This record gives sequence, structure tokens and C-alpha cells, in this order.
Amino acid sequence: MSLETLNERVKTDLSYLAYGGADWVRPLEHSEGHVYDVIIVGGGQSGLGAAFGLLRERISNILIIDENSDGLEGPWETYARMVTLRTPKHLTSIDMGIPSLTFRSWWEAQYGAAAWEAVGKIPRGEWMNYLRWYRRILKLPVINEVRLRLIEPCDDGVFRLHTEGAGTPSGQLLARKVVLATGIQGGGEWHVPPMIAEKLPEHLYAHTSQAIDFAALRGKKVAILGGGASAFDNANFVLTEGAAEAHVFVRREQLPNVNPIRQMEVSGMIERFHALGDADKYAVISHFFNYNQPPTNDTFARAAAWPGFRLHLGSPWLNVAASGEGALVTTPKGEFSFDFLIVSTGLLSDPALRPELQQVERHIARWRDRYEAPEGIANELLDAHPYLSPGFALQSRDEAGRKLLHGLFVFNYSALASCGLSASAISGIRNAIPKLVGGVADQLFMDDREQILQAYYDYNEIEFTGE
Repeated sequence: MSLETLNERVKTDLSYLAYGGADWVRPLEHSEGHVYDVIIVGGGQSGLGAAFGLLRERISNILIIDENSDGLEGPWETYARMVTLRTPKHLTSIDMGIPSLTFRSWWEAQYGAAAWEAVGKIPRGEWMNYLRWYRRILKLPVINEVRLRLIEPCDDGVFRLHTEGAGTPSGQLLARKVVLATGIQGGGEWHVPPMIAEKLPEHLYAHTSQAIDFAALRGKKVAILGGGASAFDNANFVLTEGAAEAHVFVRREQLPNVNPIRQMEVSGMIERFHALGDADKYAVISHFFNYNQPPTNDTFARAAAWPGFRLHLGSPWLNVAASGEGALVTTPKGEFSFDFLIVSTGLLSDPALRPELQQVERHIARWRDRYEAPEGIANELLDAHPYLSPGFALQSRDEAGRKLLHGLFVFNYSALASCGLSASAISGIRNAIPKLVGGVADQLFMDDREQILQAYYDYNEIEFTGE
């Protein structure tokens, strides 16, 4: 099968599903211009999948905006530095149950079935190529180089989105519903310990999420803080690019070796997480946070195979300081000097960290507002996560915020506490998209309930004409 043949097969499959039927949502007039029923912020895998889900529900007055250039949405060709995805290749995702839209169909159309059998894990770059094809074959409405600055709730149930960037059609966009499909960092920010940020000049360190001039690190000695998968991805990458040494520092005495995601993928936990009560949800995610996702065996083997690789266990950083043209790192096992530091310390999830939410943030309910965890599993990082509905809608901590938040949906990594492994996780996105789409569609329907019901009661079109 060729890719051209697969493209035709996708169109045929969608036609069998009556894809592209007439919208049922009533148009909304506004003095300031066109009102989209839904604007999705983020054109990566979550945003693309959400858009396709809405289109299948006959909600087509939608728009996706993304701050990156066309084809560079998401992390895959920016800060992701793994060789392959960590997710097992057989798990489906944004295909929404349509076989011709799966990665496997796309791969086999180009390389054949035997090549699929030979694949261990999906190459990172090929996953991005698949997402580009997915966007193109489904003709999803994406505008690139548009950055959201602020979400402003208006009195008439519409959100005014203040935007900027080269692709911005105007200074603002109007939407009834806004979906924040803003990736792993979109619910907060990447975390750099204050000990580093406050003591070192910025040219001596970078978080793994940032662009790094690896060419400038050739022949250099680099330290990496963190024991998760990303730390080893970056160790392998910097050594591949020519660094002399890459030292990975881990506070634990032993590397994490259990990945709870693998158990979630086969136990029903991902699919049925929404059925759990708050106590169980909290306990599950608190347990999840106790594990730092370990490197895959192949990632660790690739990094460890380099002569310049060093692993320091039981070695938290106690202090850092600028020293000459480099940095001095102090650990319980001694002091080390490096030319550059790479920080792989994850992220923080809290709506207060998001500038686009500054007008509504104070009203957003967090988990600490709705559930008091028992001693032993209480976790401050988890407590700061937004408390969402099963359909990913923000909830208000007070009556004053109900109207302001109505219509805002969070489909990024900060949904983890409320909705489980869902947005920004290939393992969970297949089950999450229908819940998100259902939540958005239900709100649109109920917002227009009176008009929809009245049209139903008024309906008087003659269908039967026999005598």
C-alpha cells in the first residue's frame, strides 16, 4: 500500500461514518466579530486529537492556535531528545478507533508490514511526521505562530483571547469554549531549583525543556541533575553531539526501576480512572508521584555505553556556584566542576503560574480546596493541581467564579490528578479525548438548551404524505 492509497482509504472510512455532517450548534452573533464555538490552544497531539473529536461530533466552528511554526508543534523536534517514544508501539492514540488513521497504518503504507514487525519502539521523528500527516489528511484548522497572552471572560458568555505573534489574524479572538491543550508544561511551568536559578548566570545552565546549543558543548564536561528518563535522554544526546563527559546526578541511592504506567496500561486504570472517588484518585496519583519514570532499558544502555558517561547515585546537589568560566557542584560525595549544567527536575502544576489565566486564577478550585488527604499520602505538588470535572472543565472554588470559568477546559498534563493519565500521555489520550469532547459538547448543548428545546417543540415538518 502507498501513502496515496492510505489517504484515499481514510477518506472512504470517514465517509462510511458520515463524518462532516451539518453542525447542530447555533451560530452566535457578536458586535466584535466572529465567535468560534471552540478555540483549542495548542496544535500538538492533544490539540489535533481534540479537534478531530469535535468534528466527529458535528462541531466544526473551531480553531486551533499554536505558538510554534508549522510542523514544530509539541516537543518532538524541539526539546524532546529521546531516540524513540517510551510508549509501547501497539497502543493507539488520536486515531479515535479508525484503523486507517493509526500510526501503524501510516507506517506500513510507506515501509510495509514487515517493517512494522521490525520496529521495537516508534522513532521520535517519525511520530512527528505522523502528526503532520494526521493534521493534513484531516484538514484540521490550525493557525501557527499565534501565542495566547490572556483569556478575558466577558459578560455575554464569550471569552476574548488576547494573542500575539506573526500568525495572529488580529489582536484578539472570540470563543464560547476554550480548550487548553498546552502540553506537559501548559498547566504550570518547568521547575529550576532556586539554588541554581538564584546563584548561577543563565549561560551556565538550562532546563531540559529549553533550547540548548549543543555544538557549544563539544569537548565540554556537562552535569545533568535528575534521575528520570529525560535525564538519560539528554545525557545520550549531549554525548552524541560531542561532549567529552556527561555526569548524571541522582539523589536516590538506586535508580527507579518500576514504571507504574505499564501497569495502568493493562489494568483498566487509564480507561476507568474517572469512576474512582476523590480519595482513590488522590491515593493513585500520590503513589504515581512517588515513582520517577525510569529510563527505558535501551535509553540507559545507549547513555551508559559512552566512555564519557558517569552516574552519581545518592548525590543530591547541596550547593552550586560559579567558578571561573564554569560551575562548581557540591554533593555529599564531594565537589565537581563542570562547563555547563542541564536541569532535569520536571515541572510544577498550578494555575497561578499561567499568565493567560491571571484574570480567573483566584477562582480556580485546586485539589486542596476539595479534598484533605490523610497524613502519609498528602502531597503539596498534587494539592496545587486544578480540580476538574470528568469532562476536563475547570471548577470554581467560589460562587463568584462559576460564570467566569464556565467554558474553560484543561487538556494538559495538569489534568493528571483529576482525570488520570490522559492529556499529554500517548497511553491515555485515546480514552481522554471522548471525555473532553463530551464535556465541551454537553456545555454547548446546555447553554442553548432553551432554544434547542423550543425548536424541537415547534418542529412541524410533514414527513409522511401517504393517503
